[in-house]
Amino acid sequence: MSNHFTGLSLGPPLGDQRLDLCDLYAFRAPGEQSRTALILNANPRADALHPDAIYRLNIDNDGDLLTDVAFSWVYGQPGPDGRQTYSVYMATGADARDPEPAGAQIIRDADVSFGPRADVAVDGDAYVFAGSRSDAFFFDYDGIKNLFDTSGKRNFTAPHVGSTSPWTGVDSNAAANVFSMAIEVPTEDLAPRPELHVWGRCSLRHDGSLVHADRAGHPSVSSFFNTDDTKQEYNASEPVHDRERWTDQFVHLLGHTGGYTRDEAIAALDDHRILPDVLHFDPSRPAAYPNGRTFTEDVINVRVAFLTKNEAPPTGLTAHTDTLDAFPYLGNPHPS
Repeated sequence: MSNHFTGLSLGPPLGDQRLDLCDLYAFRAPGEQSRTALILNANPRADALHPDAIYRLNIDNDGDLLTDVAFSWVYGQPGPDGRQTYSVYMATGADARDPEPAGAQIIRDADVSFGPRADVAVDGDAYVFAGSRSDAFFFDYDGIKNLFDTSGKRNFTAPHVGSTSPWTGVDSNAAANVFSMAIEVPTEDLAPRPELHVWGRCSLRHDGSLVHADRAGHPSVSSFFNTDDTKQEYNASEPVHDRERWTDQFVHLLGHTGGYTRDEAIAALDDHRILPDVLHFDPSRPAAYPNGRTFTEDVINVRVAFLTKNEAPPTGLTAHTDTLDAFPYLGNPHPS
């Protein structure tokens, strides 16, 4: 989830990159203050998504951490020429809590965009997209390895904070692509009161059942806080249970990475609103993480500062410049 670090220790969900959720964004549409854009990125290979999977944006609009609005993308079998189609469903109320793609089918058998042109589907006031785009996430992969011990079952343990900066200054994602699912709708359709809680979900039909393979909320939380032993359970669990199930594990890690006491760790988790692991967005305010998320925030800098109790130096990286002012907002894919 918001997970570009799977290569360090934790493999992709169920061993399949197509099921790997990378990043989640929420912001007001530029120049359209009454509209909200939501983007869920997956599959760092940026090729066809899994035809037996359901990729979903869940939105809680009343604070109970149960889904009130859901947008589900499902994909056809890729053809021999690589072409793939997708359909999108919108569900509200009780239907939104059905893990299947319930509700109204707002897009039917649209073409996935794999080339430089972004083919946008329209249903009434909704803009919808699925396809390969330039990845806006920026991070220093080697710097993260320099800072944290990435051996063993836990990706990130005690940081190596010293007089020499761990950062290399190299953006490891400068030419990366990702598979993006984007939707823009009138904010009133999401009915925020006043805040939205948003999380992504990828589920797979496997051996006759629906397996929750991955989920996405806060950027890079799962990557830093999970272990090989807990990742699968974490991915399958629901945000409504996060505080009771995961607080102790998160507190334990913060003790290693930042020397937090238990009380300090709990206070920090509450202050940063890390648990439950959902992206908070109040559309009446400009988006900037942790209120929603745009493409410009250095979320790794935010996360590392949090983990180390502000002892680690800033990464020094800058945002990508190829993002767009118009839907679907992520830039055209880089040539393969």
